[in-house]
Amino acid sequence: MHTYRIGDAAALLGVSADTVRRLVDGGRLTAERDATGRRIIPGPVLAAYARQLHRTERENAGSSARNRLSGIVTDVTLGDVSAQVEIQAGPFRVVSLVSRESAEELKLEPGVPAVAVIKSTNVVVERP
Repeated sequence: MHTYRIGDAAALLGVSADTVRRLVDGGRLTAERDATGRRIIPGPVLAAYARQLHRTERENAGSSARNRLSGIVTDVTLGDVSAQVEIQAGPFRVVSLVSRESAEELKLEPGVPAVAVIKSTNVVVERP
C-alpha cells in the first residue's frame, strides 16, 4: 500500500501541510506513524478524502463536466476573433483558446478568479 507524508498529501490536495495536520488532528483524515515516528497517510484514505472533496465541488457545479480546476487568470492575449487565456490552478498552468467575445463578456484579465472546466474523451494518465 502506498503512503504519503503530510507534505506530499498537502501538495496533492492543493493545501498547506498545516491544513493536512489539522485534518488529521480533527479526525477527518486517518494517519499512521512510520518507523521513524512521522505521520503518514495511507493512499486509499487520501484517495477517499480527495474523492469526497471532488463530489462536494461537483454537486455545486451545475454542469456535466467533471474536471474543474479553480485558479487565477495570469494572462489574456486578445486577438481579432479569439483570445488566449492562461489560468494558474494550484501547481497547474492551463491555457485555453476562447472567443474574444467570451473573454470580454467574462471580463477576463490578470488577477480575476476563474475555473477551467475540462470535458474531454481523451485523457492521458501517467505515473510520475
